[in-house]
Amino acid sequence: MKINYKKILFAVVVAILLIFLVYNKLIKSSQPGAAQTGAGKKQAAIVSVAVVNPTSIEEKIFTTGSIMANEEVDLASEVSGKVIKISFNEGSKVKKGDLLVKINDSELQALLLKTTYSKKLAEEKEFRQRKMLEKEAISKEEYDVALSELNKLDAEIQQIKAQIEKTEIRAPFDGVIGLRTVSEGSYINPSTTVATLQNINPLKIDFSVPEKYFNQVKTGNQISFTIQGLKKTFIGKVYAIEPKIDPNTRTLKMRAISKNDNLELFPGSFALVELVLRKIENAVVIPTDALTSDIKGQKVYVINKGKAFERQVVTGIRQDRSIQIVNGINAGDTIVTKGILNVKQGGPVKITEQK
Repeated sequence: MKINYKKILFAVVVAILLIFLVYNKLIKSSQPGAAQTGAGKKQAAIVSVAVVNPTSIEEKIFTTGSIMANEEVDLASEVSGKVIKISFNEGSKVKKGDLLVKINDSELQALLLKTTYSKKLAEEKEFRQRKMLEKEAISKEEYDVALSELNKLDAEIQQIKAQIEKTEIRAPFDGVIGLRTVSEGSYINPSTTVATLQNINPLKIDFSVPEKYFNQVKTGNQISFTIQGLKKTFIGKVYAIEPKIDPNTRTLKMRAISKNDNLELFPGSFALVELVLRKIENAVVIPTDALTSDIKGQKVYVINKGKAFERQVVTGIRQDRSIQIVNGINAGDTIVTKGILNVKQGGPVKITEQK
């Protein structure tokens, strides 16, 4: 019996084609992001959606800065001399006017005592001369000489007292005093720094912003900042702005002030700063994942009666995970947030998650 190879080959080819068509149909029906809506109908894209609700949004600048003391001074003497007394403890709080360091003033004290005695004699002489002048026993010129001598001694006493004050180093403001560099018995001069004094409540924060924001920043802007080592956000307020742009960095220098009641912050710390430029209430804000782009611009998909429709939008303030929509959609619209790549203009959708 003769075998018909042509018929066998034809049957094999037909069987392979049938297997391929069935397999391809099974693969398409099991693809994620698509579900059959019925015979002869378009496939529905599987999506997640969110309802647009009005909310507030802030436009911020992120930058770095340095923390500074509210007031800071290097304590030094106005005159040279030997230290005879140190009246502060390192790292302690002091009040304005507290005596911190005393320099030997024995010679000045002796000179003051001598001048005081001379003044007493001059006062008695002036008194007698005045009485004699009233009786016309002496001339006016003789009395003026006695009065001038008294006034001269008064001036000398004031000068000596001023020199004695220069032998005392006093706190110019309330603050915390640092580590001292001298001991009792040390000889110091005006170039010797005895210690530093800092007022650290409140504190200042210096930072800079790019020059393009110069017409948006103003005194009163609120900042928030963090520092290394503390898992806490601190709040401050801008109170001064440099009236020029730095020509080297093209930035605008600003200074804010912040409370430091618990003395948690220290001058010199590195700060990560957020500056709030403006806050918009009742803004239309959507997740950034809901925004897509094409040759016409940026767009979102809005759900209406189970179908997705493109809406061209104009964006505003952008944040890490959200963005403001200035024009294109309204509060209350339902937009696609996930599964956007499977969505077609006017095509049906199947919602699996709604926020």
